[in-house]
Amino acid sequence: MTDSQSLRSIPWRPGLEIWMLTAAVALVQGNWGVSAAQPAEPNAAVRPFRIRVGQAVLADLDRRLDLTRFPNRIEGSNWAYGTDRKYLKQLVKYWRTTFDWRLQEKMLNKWSHFKTNIDGLDLHFIHQRSRHKDALPLMLVHGWPGSFVEFQKVIGPLTDPTAHGGKAEDAFHVVIPSLPGFGFSDAPRTRGWNNDRMAEMFGKLMTRLGYRRYGTQGGDWGASISAWLGRNHPDQCVGVHLNFVTAGPPRGGDRQFEGLKPQEIARIRERRAFMANETGYNRIQSTKPQTLGYGLNDSPAGLAAWIIEKFRTWSDCEGDVEKKFTKDELLTNVMVYWVTGSITSSTRIYYETRHSRGRGKRGRVEVPVGCAIFPKELVYAPRRWAETRFNVTHWTDMPRGGHFAAMEEPKLLVEDIRTFFATVR
Repeated sequence: MTDSQSLRSIPWRPGLEIWMLTAAVALVQGNWGVSAAQPAEPNAAVRPFRIRVGQAVLADLDRRLDLTRFPNRIEGSNWAYGTDRKYLKQLVKYWRTTFDWRLQEKMLNKWSHFKTNIDGLDLHFIHQRSRHKDALPLMLVHGWPGSFVEFQKVIGPLTDPTAHGGKAEDAFHVVIPSLPGFGFSDAPRTRGWNNDRMAEMFGKLMTRLGYRRYGTQGGDWGASISAWLGRNHPDQCVGVHLNFVTAGPPRGGDRQFEGLKPQEIARIRERRAFMANETGYNRIQSTKPQTLGYGLNDSPAGLAAWIIEKFRTWSDCEGDVEKKFTKDELLTNVMVYWVTGSITSSTRIYYETRHSRGRGKRGRVEVPVGCAIFPKELVYAPRRWAETRFNVTHWTDMPRGGHFAAMEEPKLLVEDIRTFFATVR
């Protein structure tokens, strides 16, 4: 059976529990008790997957949360030194007493999950096909410390636009991979898995799914991977949509702000000042990710503190993380890291990219590029700078929002994706 034949053998319908059509064969991954139903043909290129965490994993989690040793704090420091102890204690209590992983598991499993082996790694992905005939395939790529969970609010509007205020011609077939080393995707055991290599893997995935023409969208590492796809595969990738745009000035020194408006210069300086205190995680993860991993992989409270601090600081939440994210949303994302034991492998993308031989040799992306600029994004590159790296054909200055656009402002992001890709379909 060819890759395309194996795919077509699966009846694609939104919300269908595809796993029930296959033999219920439990697949244990490592020691974490995550199981999946596999198709009758074990060598099928694309096989259905269902999230099912073993009860022993959840019991172990509860025990570890109960035994959490919280460090002391500086009085009145709140979040100034990092994750606030008072908030973390409340979150841990909620995690133990109220959070329902089985409910979240059920909600995640309403989408069509799959796995396929590419370049020696089992890659997890959601593949949600639209019911609309002329839908454009679209890959959504997450970053760190996010996961495929980030896109839960946009899958429905993108695949079924007529049910969410859009038109049939706005429809997409959505593919959401988990980056290698993240969540339910295998962790690489060899060096060299940087953003460029991941882009090549994702290009192979789209080909395997039978898509000869597609778009891609991403933020954080997903933006970099999407850009690489557009640069290296312009014959297949029709357009790249980014909500994280990085580009430096065409000239350095005293001429770096040449040609910019005063408000653009002010915004650049404000974001640079902000990032001066926000790069500690990057320095650690790009130099000593393994050392960090021992602690985060052993302590669920420590893992939550490391991740949720970023959701608070990097979002447009005015200092209150739950203005933008519920406890359940935050913890579901953390749980994807915890139940798969993937926090250490997820951080290695920083190391691998930093130590890449071809670092800095990115080249210009010539396919059409759409940029959604959210005001509380980590960095700011004005359009003049972005156009040195990208063929920018669409630019939107958003009224609100931060780093986690698909979770923070799903309606704004969906509308911008629709608008941009309408120009390249």
